Amino acid sequence: MTQGNSKINIRPVTDQERQAWPKDVIVPLESPFVDPRGAIQPLVDLPMESCVLIESKKGTVRANHYHKTDWHFCYVLSGKIDYYHRPHGSSATPEKVTISKLQMFFTPPLVDHAMVFTEDTVFLTFGRNSRAQEVYEADVVRIPPIEPRTTA
Repeated sequence: MTQGNSKINIRPVTDQERQAWPKDVIVPLESPFVDPRGAIQPLVDLPMESCVLIESKKGTVRANHYHKTDWHFCYVLSGKIDYYHRPHGSSATPEKVTISKLQMFFTPPLVDHAMVFTEDTVFLTFGRNSRAQEVYEADVVRIPPIEPRTTA
């Protein structure tokens, strides 16, 4: 795919990648490595191209889109998120999962999703694809807003 003078390379998702994905929305974390110096918490051990730190104010909404090939893990450092998701193309009411501090959740490609921040929240997003704006825009597809007031 080409946009302007820059070439945007979006890799197709492989079966091998799919097999490595978590089976549930909330990702169980491995036990941390602990010694007298402190602890190391493993989060993601998959090839990826981006990690971003996102701050969101209470009452705001993010996402309302799906990704063609990108996936992301989100790890909540502080705050709380009501995460709404459903397979892309589904007319079902999105499922709501509440994600709390120190929990991680996973969004695969082709899943409509939205995040509602019920508290001021800071979280890390680890993504498969580059977060360069032109790459991100070539992969993301915005959807009609998932309205938290009308979902379960």
